[in-house]
Amino acid sequence: MVSWFVGVLFLSTLLLCSADVHHYEFFVRESNFTKLCNTTTLLVVNDSYPGPEIRVHKGDTVFVNVHNQGNYSFTIHWHGVKQPRNPWFDGPEFITQCPIQPGTNFTHEIILSDEIGTLWWHAHSDWTRGSVHGAFIILPAENDTYPFPTPNADQTIILQSWYNGDYKQIIDDALAAGVAPRTADAYAINGHLGDTYGCPNDTIFLMEVESENIYLLRIINAAMNEEQFFTITNHTLIVVAQDASYVRMFTTDYIMISPGQTMDVLVIADQNVGQYYMAIRPFSDSAAQPSDFITTGVFQYTNNEGGLNASLIPLPAMNDTDAMLNFINQIRYTNVSQNPTINVPADTDINRRLYITIATNTLPCNTSECVSDDRFAASLNNVSFVSPRIDILQAYYRNITGVFTQDFPFNPPVFYNFTGNLTDFNTVAGEGTRAIVVNYGDAVEMVLQTTRLGAGGSHPIHLHGFSFYWVGIGTGNFNNETDPSTYNLVDPPLINTVHSPAAGWVALRFFAKNPGVWYMHCHFERHNSWGMSTVLIVRNGTTTETSMRPPPSTMPRCPGT
Repeated sequence: MVSWFVGVLFLSTLLLCSADVHHYEFFVRESNFTKLCNTTTLLVVNDSYPGPEIRVHKGDTVFVNVHNQGNYSFTIHWHGVKQPRNPWFDGPEFITQCPIQPGTNFTHEIILSDEIGTLWWHAHSDWTRGSVHGAFIILPAENDTYPFPTPNADQTIILQSWYNGDYKQIIDDALAAGVAPRTADAYAINGHLGDTYGCPNDTIFLMEVESENIYLLRIINAAMNEEQFFTITNHTLIVVAQDASYVRMFTTDYIMISPGQTMDVLVIADQNVGQYYMAIRPFSDSAAQPSDFITTGVFQYTNNEGGLNASLIPLPAMNDTDAMLNFINQIRYTNVSQNPTINVPADTDINRRLYITIATNTLPCNTSECVSDDRFAASLNNVSFVSPRIDILQAYYRNITGVFTQDFPFNPPVFYNFTGNLTDFNTVAGEGTRAIVVNYGDAVEMVLQTTRLGAGGSHPIHLHGFSFYWVGIGTGNFNNETDPSTYNLVDPPLINTVHSPAAGWVALRFFAKNPGVWYMHCHFERHNSWGMSTVLIVRNGTTTETSMRPPPSTMPRCPGT
């Protein structure tokens, strides 16, 4: 038995480790931060941005007691943790629980299974995750090893969007007016804005390394609405894992990582002793462009001499679609003992097929703050998700009517040229709280089709409660007769957040063997706020081991109940 204190930044987060059970305390409240020569009040955990790191071993159980000492309610989600049979602690607001009210606390039980590597946690209410987030590191099980050379050290790298202002207020004001929220004022690496924004008081993230040592970078894209390129000048990156699953190792000069995704990357300090920039820049193939900023950090050798040269940063251009595709198409599952045994549903297994269009839309704007008759919206299969006031999991478990319906369309309601010229196409969506319902053990194929409605562009789609096999990708409209022949059913990546490309499609497969209510949504927060989401309900199986656990007695009360 070992007990120790970790994550001491302003206030300590207490971690008590007893074999495979860990306990953390999260105190969530407002704190002031000064960046871009401006002081902003943010809701954060333990007075730190980013928040404290959870560090455990594969298969452990973690209890996190979340104390809301802030001014408004929120929830916290454990991104990428499957929580087998345990949806009660998954976290999305009004999906699996009601929010934690100010002045109250709620203890999450987080059950790890086959996840290995890097995940993260974040708030799952409005835009609160912009400042309430941190790393969730899952080390190999005791007496197990890495399936690659053991690194001398590891380093968490969290990529963030920085706004001068309160994240919740920014989206609340935009939704009330029916307009798009403003773009980020800067990007950050581990809370540091680097040296490119012109404020002399801004700090730069510095990673100190020893010559010839191997480092494992645990990269998390916690940005709000930006996919990001990442590089370290003059150094080769070796990708070894994505979304807490090992992948076949490959080398690259850069990575492209979507919001919600995590990547484990090896880098060898094998260059001349000195200082080298690490840097990020957004990728976008949308008409709604993010801020094209480059944010820097420093990869610094001990006993270095000499300065930095910004002109040497080898990042692709923001709209370099070839660079994006060249990177993501190299990702493959690897058959190592540390990974779960590959289990891709075969063609003959599939008994639930969904074809889901992804779009940005419009809806009537009916508030006094509206700037026009229409407001921005987003949809899946032309259904713009409406968040209820009682969580769907409770309503499903207790048979409470009037909260949601079980009739999400398995196909688009109207077929059209999804990737063609849609300039004069009707962009109005329908609204509803409509769930996808499948049986325990169903073999599911889900094809996500991006459209050119609205600004078009790529979408990072995240499914709670599962890792899925990304078996296919293509351009144009999906053809269900010819495109399946291009699927990779041999070594597809096992991930939880997929990049669905602009004017194209991706195909996912998985067995629905986790009973419960699971949120599926775009991890661009503006799209999620506009309704680009739905819910997957997996019915109980026939045994206790294939059924949801009963709810804990400590669930937060819903407003007005």
